[in-house]
Amino acid sequence: MAGAWLRLEWRRRWRSLLVLALLVAFAAGTVLTAVAGARRGDSAVDRLTARTLPATVEVRPEDPGFDWDVVRDLPGVEAVALAAPTTWTIDGLPPGSESFESPADREFFRYVERAVVIDGRLPDPARPDEAVVTPAFVEQHGLGVGDTVTLRLPVAGAVETRIVGMIRSPLLSDSPEQPGRLMPSAGLFAAYPDDFAAPGGVAFSGLVRLAADRTGEQFLTDLATATGRSDITVWPHAATMAYVQRIAGIESAGLLVFAAAAGLAAVALVGQALARYAATTAADLRVVAALGLTPAQARRTAAAAPGLAAATGALLGVAAAGVASRWFPYGFAAYVEPDPGADLDLPVLGTGLVLIPALAVAGALVAARRVWSGTGPGGRPAAVHRPSAVAALASRYGLPVPLVVGARYALEPGHGPAAVPVRPALAGATIGVLGVLAAATFAAAVDDATTNPARYGQVHDLEAPLGADPASADAVLAAVATDPDVSAVNDSRIGSATAAGETVAVFSLDSVMGRFDPVVLEGRLPHSGDEIALAPYTAEALAAAPGDRIDLTGTTDGARRLTVTGLAFLPESAENYYNVGAWATPAGFGDLFDGPMARTAHIVLRPGADAAVVAERLSAALPAAADGGAAVRPRLERDSSPELLQLQRLPLFLAGFLGVLAVGAVGHALASAVRRRRHDLAVLRAVGMTRRQCRGVVLTQASVVAVAGLLVGLPLGVALGRTVWRYVADATMVHYVPPDVTAVLLLAVPVALLAANLLAAWPSQRAASMRVGSVLRAE
Repeated sequence: MAGAWLRLEWRRRWRSLLVLALLVAFAAGTVLTAVAGARRGDSAVDRLTARTLPATVEVRPEDPGFDWDVVRDLPGVEAVALAAPTTWTIDGLPPGSESFESPADREFFRYVERAVVIDGRLPDPARPDEAVVTPAFVEQHGLGVGDTVTLRLPVAGAVETRIVGMIRSPLLSDSPEQPGRLMPSAGLFAAYPDDFAAPGGVAFSGLVRLAADRTGEQFLTDLATATGRSDITVWPHAATMAYVQRIAGIESAGLLVFAAAAGLAAVALVGQALARYAATTAADLRVVAALGLTPAQARRTAAAAPGLAAATGALLGVAAAGVASRWFPYGFAAYVEPDPGADLDLPVLGTGLVLIPALAVAGALVAARRVWSGTGPGGRPAAVHRPSAVAALASRYGLPVPLVVGARYALEPGHGPAAVPVRPALAGATIGVLGVLAAATFAAAVDDATTNPARYGQVHDLEAPLGADPASADAVLAAVATDPDVSAVNDSRIGSATAAGETVAVFSLDSVMGRFDPVVLEGRLPHSGDEIALAPYTAEALAAAPGDRIDLTGTTDGARRLTVTGLAFLPESAENYYNVGAWATPAGFGDLFDGPMARTAHIVLRPGADAAVVAERLSAALPAAADGGAAVRPRLERDSSPELLQLQRLPLFLAGFLGVLAVGAVGHALASAVRRRRHDLAVLRAVGMTRRQCRGVVLTQASVVAVAGLLVGLPLGVALGRTVWRYVADATMVHYVPPDVTAVLLLAVPVALLAANLLAAWPSQRAASMRVGSVLRAE
């Protein structure tokens, strides 16, 4: 019976079945792609580090005579690869396309940072004319394996270099908005060592790979003991990858939220279409009951066609997800993916291939059962819905009939053949408004953060290196303080200390003019010599919070126990990032260090002052410092926004999807109301309602649905957007400031009402042009 009916259904309703299959395919492909992409992105960092022997830390003694065998002999050190500072450029390419450092021995690419080769091969360490590039370099410059570039060295001059491979490793992973990197073989340094030497020799840095059971704290303690130095800068590369993993985790969570929203939308819309198809088929099969068709047979027969459409759609969706996998993982994770290209997540795709048809068949069986039990669209109503209080009030206060009827159509689902999907429409409108407002709120916050340096703690406008001579530095500070456009100056002495295995750049908070106010995230700034405020990344690495006490070791004898008073951002410098380091009082700095490693004047200008003009004026007027002058320059401002811009896209995609859901749900409800309540409208027309009033009924229905969505969606959307922004701001270490969404709120109301009324244009025209006599005769 089921087979015969299915053949009949295909001949007479194949277009409907094809549409259902395509709807299922679209929904399945969207959900499966998002879930598989989330899983791939979340594991990208672990899969890359498992294959590349990444450096755990980088040791930078800034001493050409440093004995690296001391580091190699430390406990837990498995390998050390030396790198020389890059002094070459690439002819014809902009600055920044060269690597930060050049390999200086054969350990690089072999025992440390053993890169994943995406194309070609690794360079021969014996050849100075070979190099490898990252994927972003190929994309930005169009130069890949087999191409030749010219490296320009200070002494040797031009060196023709052939690109032999495209690689990826934790140290050589690309990042958004960057041009990619070219890294030569170790043979370049071996052939031209003089091109990498400073006046005292080559200041190598060492990439150190530690054993899995060795911590950075243990290594730092061992290094200080073995060298007798506590001022050696150590960069924690493993912590950097942990930060990348955090960003990738946020992106993956966002993709899972997107998948969940898409799945719910599919259940609400596509599932509803499948259920209605099954219900209609079951109602048709009631005619065959007299021939001996049992309810069980009817249910199975009614579910056959939707089940087949769902199975076909699931298969197409799985295929689409497999094709789409070549564009994943998404965002930051894409820059650390060791195997870019298509990747079939068989557990996810296999689950979708089985689960989607099963859910469709189950829904179809339930819909058919309701029809045959007399509780579905083809039988008696299960319950009579109470009239809407809003529509009742409109009627009581004598509002025009089109407004009263339109409100009832918007808020009262009705029953039997005249039932309208009111709840899906209201839910769709609410979710659409909520999603769009949440995304707009989040986008506004990201725009503010990426255009306002203060969100990253950069409250100063200019800086001036003060040099080593105290008298000259004091003269510079005094001269800067007299400029009429300067509102505050901080005398920032900078020293390198260690605490619990972490290198901490300590800045002195010493306002010599005005008030220098760093951005404080929690607690307060230090007031006495035994207090300190930590940058958030440093606090996280030390597992310290305001109120805790930490031991900090500088260049003076012994460690100092200091109380953490708060979390605050620092100025960017060559010694630190904005979220790394600590603030100390001048007295506290003096207790930690014999003298500063560096000293800088951080200058805050008055509002409206032109930073370039002031910098030029100050540079011309300042007295010379002991080491060659004190040129005033713009603040060092590293671009910390790419990760936020990557994260900004996903909510916008989700908002677009939810907006389509809202349009579909509201549009379906409006069209259904005109079709299923045409008898009511025909009666109203027969007793005197005009065509214009008939249009007003549908337009009122659309407006009421939009207003209901706005009343609930606006406050929830703003609250959700701010909540998501607070979470992202904390995770990415940005100063959280609630975004101003006044303009968005003012724009949302007219846009939502206009969209709803545009959706109502066609149904209202159908209602107005209805042939009253034909409808009444048919009923």
